Amino acid sequence: MTKLSVNINKVATLRNARGGNMPDVLKCASDCERFGAEGITVHPRPDERHIRYSDVRELKPLLTTEFNIEGNPIEKFTELVLEVVPAQVTLVPDAPDAVTSNNGWDTIKNGDFLRTISKRFKEKGIRVSIFVNPDIDMIKGAADTGCDRVELYTESYAKGYFENREMAIEPFIRAAETARECGLAVNAGHDLNLDNLKYFSENIPFLSEVSIGHALICDALYLGLENAIQAYRRELINF
Repeated sequence: MTKLSVNINKVATLRNARGGNMPDVLKCASDCERFGAEGITVHPRPDERHIRYSDVRELKPLLTTEFNIEGNPIEKFTELVLEVVPAQVTLVPDAPDAVTSNNGWDTIKNGDFLRTISKRFKEKGIRVSIFVNPDIDMIKGAADTGCDRVELYTESYAKGYFENREMAIEPFIRAAETARECGLAVNAGHDLNLDNLKYFSENIPFLSEVSIGHALICDALYLGLENAIQAYRRELINF
């Protein structure tokens, strides 16, 4: 079964909007695990507008499931990850002012850099995943960096789902199969939700992990956090 990693950035955004510690990011992460999440994802950005670097440090000793830290591997981020040593680091090429991640790596153009940074993380026993578009050449380029996984950037799938889901999923199936042929495991994330997640999972049954934050937290406003997490987990069951 594909693992569900809950991205708690939006919880931190809500906390930061008023100051103080409501909602409590640490408690929320622990509750997500208690409610069935199999991982916790955070994406600290340089301006700390949601998850703070201090949150990352405080989360590590509390978590009992896999900890995934996403981000652009600038030196400050790299030092944080090497200090905290999560189960997984996901390398994302987002600009400092990006509202959210909006593109995958050009793994050919940035191959030397990604190879060097992947080696640094793997020497600390951290699994490395590289955020990529569903492009065959980018998948092969990622494999050449020595990473362990790719995370498929699924925005185009989510946008095309209701218009033609067969067409929307097709490049992701090819990308996932290429990754597996290259010896890479496959993660996925961005705009996956209760409408489109099951179809994605059914068509890529060897999917290792999905990272979902915005949609799940929005659903939790109506369903409650525990019910939302369980609803997403049910979408990942392929009979």
